[in-house]
Amino acid sequence: MGASQPAQLQRRLGLADLTLITIGAVIGSGIFRTPAVVAARAHSSVLITSCWLIGGVIALIGGCIYAELAARRPLDGGAYAYLRDAFNPLIAFLLPWQLLTLSYVGSTALSAVLFADYVLPLTGLQVEPRVIAVLAIAAVTSINLLGVRQGSTWQHILVSLKVVGIGSVIVTGLLLAHPVAAAAPRLSAFTSPLAIAAAIGVAMLPVLFSYNNFQSTAFMTAETKNPAVTIPRGLIVGILAIVAIYFLASFAYLRILGPDALAMTKTPAADVMRVAFGTPGAVIVALAIATSTLGFMSSAVLLAPRVYFQMAYDGLFFKQIAWINPKTKVPAVAIALHGTIAAIYAATGSYELILNWIAAWIWLFSLLCALAVFVFRKRDAGLPRPGFTVPLHPWSTGLFILAILFIFASSYIQYPIDTSLGALINIGGVIFYMIWNRRRAPASA
Repeated sequence: MGASQPAQLQRRLGLADLTLITIGAVIGSGIFRTPAVVAARAHSSVLITSCWLIGGVIALIGGCIYAELAARRPLDGGAYAYLRDAFNPLIAFLLPWQLLTLSYVGSTALSAVLFADYVLPLTGLQVEPRVIAVLAIAAVTSINLLGVRQGSTWQHILVSLKVVGIGSVIVTGLLLAHPVAAAAPRLSAFTSPLAIAAAIGVAMLPVLFSYNNFQSTAFMTAETKNPAVTIPRGLIVGILAIVAIYFLASFAYLRILGPDALAMTKTPAADVMRVAFGTPGAVIVALAIATSTLGFMSSAVLLAPRVYFQMAYDGLFFKQIAWINPKTKVPAVAIALHGTIAAIYAATGSYELILNWIAAWIWLFSLLCALAVFVFRKRDAGLPRPGFTVPLHPWSTGLFILAILFIFASSYIQYPIDTSLGALINIGGVIFYMIWNRRRAPASA
């Protein structure tokens, strides 16, 4: 079919790489902002911290689901390949389709614009923010075009800086700054158990959005050493680290600001650092947020193109996307395509509604991957047990599925128009797939 073989992708990534890739794929600028949104919806310190722990449990179960899938089927393309083998090519195709047209390119663009917003005040440059955003995307795209080792090393540096930045806020909130507001647990804002459940429900949406994207680690299967073992370990270790970071950060915010003040601010991290260090604290937070957004942007450019590559290699997309640079051994066209579309989004500013579009649909594909566990377990009956399986399956997997259905329903109730627009993107993918199959049918006849 004219495309390079997947074997040309070099298996150079180990456990440390996969762990840091998982952390980098999940932690963006959200932890510096979403705790305030959660506090505004949950009100109580008890409920706020509970939401972050519940979200962590759901994310951990999700990580276990993808870990078992990787152990059972260490297939190139990760979730795309799991859905293809468990169900059919159409369902598999829709995952990279919405990554390329909506979620990952949009998230990359959004991170680039946020990066520009925080970098410009620090540098004093009088430049249009969108120019800086496009240049940032071009820079991380270029680095990832140099090779998987170069892209992974760059990711290591950014993730390390990101964790240091978040760690500085956590240490400041827990040890250095003195509380300025009472943060004692209280439930006085609610009058019934039903009210408490409703508060947790709406607060979980931003929490789970903050935990999203861990599933992207499996996209690197073709470039991972011993993926059936390394990917499950990297996923679990990475998610455990993320849960600890998120919980400690939210606890630090609550300790210093209290639930009421946390709910009222849009810059909780800056407020915490300002309490401890005054104005210089704001500079520290700006650097931390800029690094986090740059790190998330870089991880998106590293991960998503591997799925476009696999889709094209399977004949479901333009064959040029499956081209591997013979020198750098990376899917160069797929990486460049992702960077180009993301730069267009960032330059035009037409992507802002995707924040509401993407949350439900990304998690819906995780629901399908959870169902794939049931499919593969039935098919593999009688075969040797894989190196990793989901603990407490089917109960834990069933809980994960119910949680995603809850997310999807909540998204439609709160944002019916935006969620429906996300549905239209996927309908467009179905139409493209049908036309593509009709065009290639005569060629394969």
